[in-house]
Parts: sequence; structure tokens; C-alpha cells
Amino acid sequence: MAPGRFLSADWKWLAMVNFEAEPARLARLVPRGTEIDVWNGRTYISLVGFLFLDTRVLGVGLPFHRDFEEVNLRFYVRYKAEDGWRRGVTFIREIVPRDMVTWIANAVYNENYATMPMRHQLGNGSVCYEWRHRGKWNRLQAAFTGEPRIPDPGSEAEFIAEHYWGYTGQRDGGTVEYRVEHPPWRVWANPAVDYDVDGVALYGEEFGSILRGRPTSAFLAEGSPISVSKPGRIRIAGRH
Repeated sequence: MAPGRFLSADWKWLAMVNFEAEPARLARLVPRGTEIDVWNGRTYISLVGFLFLDTRVLGVGLPFHRDFEEVNLRFYVRYKAEDGWRRGVTFIREIVPRDMVTWIANAVYNENYATMPMRHQLGNGSVCYEWRHRGKWNRLQAAFTGEPRIPDPGSEAEFIAEHYWGYTGQRDGGTVEYRVEHPPWRVWANPAVDYDVDGVALYGEEFGSILRGRPTSAFLAEGSPISVSKPGRIRIAGRH
């Protein structure tokens, strides 16, 4: 069981653009003790933009760090715990506009956060996230109509949106997990997405080349209040 709560916030307007990837490209990034999780034989990476709102660390809201954007590139793993399989995510890179957020995430979880100027627009049936890297504004935008709904069990949308664990490799070769608690999210399936991302500069050629390709799907999740636990180490066979 993961330790108690470390962070709480509202995660809102999660724009998710998904690409199929060769498992070999992700192999070096898979945290020890976990394995790549697949849906219908497909391995995915996802570019995700969303809003952090009313953020609190250990119950305390830090001045000027309550509301901000995040954009991350992630893939999906699973871990066989004593109570069964836990489906989770591992991050290739996470981008936020606040240095303190980057410092806390990298120090406590050993994540790969980076600080960049960011901005967003929300309204008229769309949400747009932008972040500046090496003088270029990158963009991820999703337009939606109609009402969102809970994804069907076993669907691609459920696989992408409903992961309740995070896994991160550590400098000593171990792995930590943390639990992300939230109710099931309602999603808009296949929103109209538009993105302009310098994937090579941000993520290297191995992932930049994937982002240049055609996405397999896109979703926009409404979001909800969330709670993130403190990290706890997982058991890895052969390690003592």
C-alpha cells in the first residue's frame, strides 16, 4: 500500500493525443519491476496537456503555485503487486511553468520535470496549451462538442484515461510508485485536435519522430479533484 497523501489538486481539461510506439523505443525507460502495458496489442505514448488548480502540498497551498499548466509525454506500464496488477503511467518528460513545482517533483519522486514559460486559453468549445522552448511556442489544442461520458469498460478511452498509479525509476536502480486517486473521468471521444510540437528538440529524435506521425486517437477528459500519495518503493525480484 502506498503511503499517505502528498499532493491534492483539481486536474481539469486533460487533452490527450495518443500515438502507437514500438516497445523497443521505451524499453530503457521502463522502471524496474514493471512492464509495458498494452491495449489490444498496441503500445502507446500520449502527449497530455491539462490544468493544475488549487494545488496543495501536504495540505498547504504555496503562493503563486496554486494554478498552472502542465504538458507531459507519457507511456503505460503495469506492476504485479500482492493484490494483483496495478496499471500506471511513466513519464518521459513533464513541463510546468513554476520552478518550485519542478524542484519538488524531481527531488521527491525523481521525475523528469522541466520549467518553461506556459500559457493556456479556454473557451468557445476548445482548450489550448502552449509552452515555449528555445524561442518557439509549442501548441496542443482540442475542440469539443456535445456532452462527455464515462468510457466503456475495456475501451481505448478507458485505457488511456483511467490509470491510478505512477511509477518512476530511481538513481539507485529501484522504483517508486505513487497512487493517484480520482473518480472516473467523463471524456469527449475524438475531439478535433491541432498541435505544433518540436518533438525532437523537446524529447529527442526517438520520440520526436513518433510525434511527427499520425496519432491513433485523441480524447479530452473533463477532470476532477485528485489526490497523489507520497512515493513508496516497490518490491523488485532479486533486489534486497
